[in-house]
Amino acid sequence: MSAVDTDLGAPGELSERERRAVEAQLFRVADDEFIQAERYTFWQVRAPTLESDLAISNNAQDELGHARLWYDAIKQFGYSEESLIWEGNPDDFQHSTFVELSFEEGDWADAVLRAYLYDEAEDIRLAALAESSYEPIRDRTSRIQGEEEYHLEHAVSWLERLVDDESGREQLQTALDRLYPYALTMFEPVGDVEAAIVDLGIRDRTLEEMRTEWESRVTEQLTELGLDIPDTGPASPTGRDNEHTEEWHDLFEEMTSSYRNLGRDSATKIMTDNE
Repeated sequence: MSAVDTDLGAPGELSERERRAVEAQLFRVADDEFIQAERYTFWQVRAPTLESDLAISNNAQDELGHARLWYDAIKQFGYSEESLIWEGNPDDFQHSTFVELSFEEGDWADAVLRAYLYDEAEDIRLAALAESSYEPIRDRTSRIQGEEEYHLEHAVSWLERLVDDESGREQLQTALDRLYPYALTMFEPVGDVEAAIVDLGIRDRTLEEMRTEWESRVTEQLTELGLDIPDTGPASPTGRDNEHTEEWHDLFEEMTSSYRNLGRDSATKIMTDNE
């Protein structure tokens, strides 16, 4: 069934069921991208080489730009950037707990593996949204996919470099054992709208189907590199149910502190919406 045949129409034309399903999908991807970008900034000037420093800085900028595109789509339903992020309740965010975890200090293997696991999932998610019945999702997906493909290529390249020696392989295995259960939370549901998201054509694959493909890709890639895939289920909390780790509350306080301490009541724009 083509996206044109099932176009849901503009935000003001959606039924309550359609709006709830569209918002759930948008909040999930926007929050994931925003928090992933925020965590990436930790590695600026800390990465092991100039090349990797520039690459992860570029990835952070890309993910922040993607988050802005998704939040702009959410704002069409009457939300403001301030209410969505800077003045929001941290318990209202729906990102996976995977992206909120802090990095192990000085552990580049942790950063590389995290990027790889996330980018594989994001590649699958974007493919499932490419023919969405909601036009703002379709349009943004086509703009984002090329950049995300580069992110995945960069992560795989670093994985291959790290497994060249035993120490790097051991660091990757340690990171995999820690991160894998949290990575599975990216495929956990948001509320009671999952069936509607697929039935309405907002996304053309179920979370179970996406997780199965992700597990297949990850298992093939990482076992070829000599890593063992943990036999485990999703971590708890998942984030999708608005339950988060303490690390998220610490990060939220940190990333919103300047807004609060400077007494702001509106977000600072560094560029116009047309730029």
